[in-house]
Amino acid sequence: QVQLVESGGGLVQPGGSLKLSCAASGSIFSVLTVGWYRQAPGKERELVANIANSGTKNYADSVKGRFTISRDNAKNTVYLQMNSLKPEDTAVYYCRGMYYSAYDSWGQGTQVTVSS
Repeated sequence: QVQLVESGGGLVQPGGSLKLSCAASGSIFSVLTVGWYRQAPGKERELVANIANSGTKNYADSVKGRFTISRDNAKNTVYLQMNSLKPEDTAVYYCRGMYYSAYDSWGQGTQVTVSS
């Protein structure tokens, strides 16, 4: 089993930056596709970015050019660097690990609030 734990959320002013981390336990981390999702109050959970085991990355249009996803398999960790943050980025951010239909697990989430 792989457990995912997010960290790095907090309160930041518009235009500021935060770096989220998703740390995983377990030996299969390197084969997982790992995604960052977010859910704002009253809205559905949406994909922010994901990174495959090959290193291929995908981003939502709303964060392209501002957010960067990366992974360090030696540390079993995926990062989300968030720059030029906007109030509309405020949400609970979740990490998700997937391996085809064989594995699908979510972390507990970390709150990101962008406000002056």
